[in-house]
Amino acid sequence: MATQTESSTDMGVGLALALGAVAAIGAILMFIGAPDMTAAWGFAAAMIFSALAVVGIHIYWD
Repeated sequence: MATQTESSTDMGVGLALALGAVAAIGAILMFIGAPDMTAAWGFAAAMIFSALAVVGIHIYWD
């Protein structure tokens, strides 16, 4: 019987870590600029880059 193994590439993991770091910076920016327009941009950055981190894992998953 053949078994299938799943492994991720270094590029996928590195891309997810880099985008996750940018998303974390966006979340910190959202927290710091709470009552201002800066919070909205921080929220947008956190949502976009966290979604891209998930997409990066799925694209580069072998």
